[in-house]
Amino acid sequence: MSRVLAIVLTAAAGGFVGMQAPINARLGRQVGSLQAATVSFLIGTAALLLIAAVSSGGLTGIGHANRAPWWALLGGLLGAFYVVVALITVRTLGVSSLTAIVVAAQLAIAVAIDRFGLLGIAKQHIAAPRIVGLVLLVVGAVLVVRR
Repeated sequence: MSRVLAIVLTAAAGGFVGMQAPINARLGRQVGSLQAATVSFLIGTAALLLIAAVSSGGLTGIGHANRAPWWALLGGLLGAFYVVVALITVRTLGVSSLTAIVVAAQLAIAVAIDRFGLLGIAKQHIAAPRIVGLVLLVVGAVLVVRR
């Protein structure tokens, strides 16, 4: 995959994540917060099963999940936590504040994961520009969240 395509797809995914909380919150007003999160994950699961079924390798690889370290199976749980928290807090924070906090927290944990080589990721040198970027992002998040 080209770097440009990777950037475009990642930007699209980021935009979709920004839309996810208000969409789920609207569904939550209809069916309840936890029920909305459940519906969201059921639809996502169905889509992933369909995509995996038609992709190379099909669904056979799912049976090998037990070979992964225990912590590698937490992604779905972390995703569920995010969806439920975002669905509930977007009404209080608004989409921009929710997104600012999430992005700042994502970058902070990403820098720590890179620096210490956590979760099976190779260690990366963290130079001053990255730290400055993280600080600026946190300051930006504070400015967005602040009333």
